[in-house]
Amino acid sequence: MEQKELNPIPIYQYLDAEGEVIERLPGWTEDKDILLGYYRHMVLGRQADAKAVALQRTGQMGTYPSCLGQEAISTVTCALMKKEDVLVPYYRDHPGLMVRGIPLSDILLYWGGDERGSSGDHWGKDFPNCVPIATQACHAAGVAAALKIRQDSGIAVCALGDGATSKGDFLEALNLAGAWQLPVVFVINNNQWAISVPRRIQSGAPTLAQKGVSAGLPSYQVDGNDVIALHEVINEAIDRARSGKGATVIEAISYRLGDHTTADDASRYRSSDELQQAWGKEPIKRLRTFLHHRGYWDEQQEQALIKEVSLQIEQEVQTYLNTPLPPVKDLFDYHYANMPSALKQQKQEAELRAAGGQSHE
Repeated sequence: MEQKELNPIPIYQYLDAEGEVIERLPGWTEDKDILLGYYRHMVLGRQADAKAVALQRTGQMGTYPSCLGQEAISTVTCALMKKEDVLVPYYRDHPGLMVRGIPLSDILLYWGGDERGSSGDHWGKDFPNCVPIATQACHAAGVAAALKIRQDSGIAVCALGDGATSKGDFLEALNLAGAWQLPVVFVINNNQWAISVPRRIQSGAPTLAQKGVSAGLPSYQVDGNDVIALHEVINEAIDRARSGKGATVIEAISYRLGDHTTADDASRYRSSDELQQAWGKEPIKRLRTFLHHRGYWDEQQEQALIKEVSLQIEQEVQTYLNTPLPPVKDLFDYHYANMPSALKQQKQEAELRAAGGQSHE
């Protein structure tokens, strides 16, 4: 029997790579404050990202995963969430975390190897960064189940990369979300690379969004470099979850312009021509061009924003660098109800060696 081809899933897009309008714009785009808010947060995210990479390169921070070129997805997603919602992020969501009120100093603290960076008061009910691949999808389904049982007005939003969609955790979470009609939105940042594995050989599915269809979930593709398209698709999915109509899967198409992490060298497995083409589609320049065309932005405003953002980042970096290291005893105190004698001796020795005190510098 001849197998029929899977139904294609169209990509939602309003702005082309040059920032030109290619579809009739939704009415909310007349509110320039929404668009300018997105732009400011994206610029902050990119400048902060560059500073984080510089800190790692100079030995002042640990391995760091850049979000270069992917700022729009996280920014729009988190801007559309409410305070009572629960964000279940993955490790490239730095711009969105700042939108949710997480200080950059906390983000740097976490990537500097200090877990206190993901447990401060600013985090509220949001989950900490998830570095293991796709495990957060099951966490998000669990959170959504709890919210539904409690009849809470909040929803769960789970962020993940394209590589995570190949994991069983992701598929199990989709199945549960579909079977129980959970208030959760899964936002896939398809940046085309799972470390060094390109999208074309990660999965035989024509789109990653189609993986949600098997769970009975509405599933969409959207241009992840187009904030207007992102706003439309994500906002609809959030409204659907909040109104009790269940989960949605969104595949946002982007490109990872940097290395996988600062421990990676992407030039070993991708061509410079491919990277150059991707730079032509990146989200910040696209939105800036659109704002210029609409008369919402000019060069004077741009320079003022860069100056403001640079000052904010420097202040946050100093807060991070001046944060004293946690006490050495924290390495030992949370493993056993009753600490073994051998570990007690190691703790005493470690505390003696650390008596001089250290900081993150």
